[in-house]
Amino acid sequence: MAFFNLLSRVEYACVCGLLNPLTKLYFCRHCMKLRCGFCVCHEVDSNFCSNCLENIPSSETKIRKNRCNTCFNCPSCQHTLSVRASIATVPLAAGDSKESSLAAEDPLKGKCCSTQDGTPAVTNVAPNASPKLVTKKMYYLACLTCRWNSHDIGIPDQTAATGQWPEPEYPNATRFALLLEHYQSVVLHDQQERQELWRRKTPKKSQFPSLTDRTGLTASMMRRQMGWSDGKVQLKTTPTSIKESVASEEVEELSEELFHTEVNLKTVTTLAQRLAQPAKQSASVSQLYPQHKLLSIKRSLRCRQCDHNLIKSEYNPSSIKYRIALFAAYHVPDVRLVSCDPLRPDGSEAALLLRITNPTVNEMTITIMELPTLEEEQLMIQELKALALESSATPSVTAGVLHPTSLSSLSPSFVRQGALMEDSRLIDRAVSGKLKLPDSSFVVNPRDDSAEFDEVVQRHQDEPKFIVWRKANHVIIRLGVQPKPGASSDEDVVVGFSLQYTYFNTVAEKSVAPSPSTAATTLSGPNKEQKGHALNTRIYVNLGKLRSANA
Repeated sequence: MAFFNLLSRVEYACVCGLLNPLTKLYFCRHCMKLRCGFCVCHEVDSNFCSNCLENIPSSETKIRKNRCNTCFNCPSCQHTLSVRASIATVPLAAGDSKESSLAAEDPLKGKCCSTQDGTPAVTNVAPNASPKLVTKKMYYLACLTCRWNSHDIGIPDQTAATGQWPEPEYPNATRFALLLEHYQSVVLHDQQERQELWRRKTPKKSQFPSLTDRTGLTASMMRRQMGWSDGKVQLKTTPTSIKESVASEEVEELSEELFHTEVNLKTVTTLAQRLAQPAKQSASVSQLYPQHKLLSIKRSLRCRQCDHNLIKSEYNPSSIKYRIALFAAYHVPDVRLVSCDPLRPDGSEAALLLRITNPTVNEMTITIMELPTLEEEQLMIQELKALALESSATPSVTAGVLHPTSLSSLSPSFVRQGALMEDSRLIDRAVSGKLKLPDSSFVVNPRDDSAEFDEVVQRHQDEPKFIVWRKANHVIIRLGVQPKPGASSDEDVVVGFSLQYTYFNTVAEKSVAPSPSTAATTLSGPNKEQKGHALNTRIYVNLGKLRSANA
């Protein structure tokens, strides 16, 4: 449990130079590199309500203002409100079906007659007859956390559980609606001007139009794809006029009751409650109304360099499974800090135990090496930038045919904007300790899920001296660590090393673009051919502070 609470003890270096724990990194099988949250492109797949699990299209989400129509949040504690039922006695409404059925059974009750002058007269009607009462099931909103309910602010009960609850009226709602309409017209006007300017500047490919251009077929298809009407003349919109807001120096004076009345903090809203209702921001608790619940999203992550999906979830909101789950913890060896002897400022060597786990189903050969120097790290950054420029300038390939011209010759709206790559940088972490690295490589067994339930006898094998324990796909190694002479007692001692491991990729060879320095081997399997690569990653371990010599 301490490993999950202290994630900053062991950190991995991303390609961009940022340090993150292994649980916050992703692994691209096509680029074969680690990716952090800044090196991936975040895309929204679907919008849904986390309470009623309703899938809502993106077009309808904008209309609903990213909120659910049936679920509400508590205005007091922001938890989800529940619909509770109660029995209430209400008077029978006039013209009810029950009253009409009683009249049909006894036609003498409520019988009408006419007088001599022709005016109707009602007979057999009691002057002091009380209205008939009936029992109905009524529904109200209640919070099961803070015990708030809709009766506290006078919201009437509804006869249906999914009834339309009354919405509060805000003083500036009309002004905001006019501003929204005005800026929508401004955006549409600017968009039409840009399209008109592009149409004038685009040169014609040939002075002789083709048959489809002469008949207007091509123009009609383009208009339908862009959502325009088929008419040849499109009306140019103009921004709607709106009254400008004028600042005024006249401010209403505060009432004297605020200076003399004793303040009851239980009736005053908190800052969180006011920010939850930005349209009104009521100062009194009695004016807090339930707010529609915000929608949640399911997002997918895409590599910015090769444009392949790294994370792809299921479309169903009730499902927690992934279609594609390329988390780094499934492909990169997991290094954990087991223990470390007290570090002394006199420079004495201490024992450091690290646990390495192989998460893959193939054997993994691991080599621990020194960190690259500053010149080597700068050279790596230049190679990564050159590789990114080369991948962005590669022409598109479709059905084995190169297309040097893209969709930019058709319309700027069809051009897909290039993904912004995170610039590589030097790792901002100073190393204040020196490691005594192992003199040889070692092999970590593959992951076997059945080994946790079966009693497997470990075979005796000649292990290197630095391996102190081995079981299944776990290995514990002992390294020597020595603080540097200039290490401060107030700062943590940080050590780092480069971890080289073998990775067998099952992705098709055409989609894999390994770096030139990556060594590759081939492992033929029964179903598909696996290609092995030697990958490197930089790891930094925080060992804590130095202990005084007297401690």
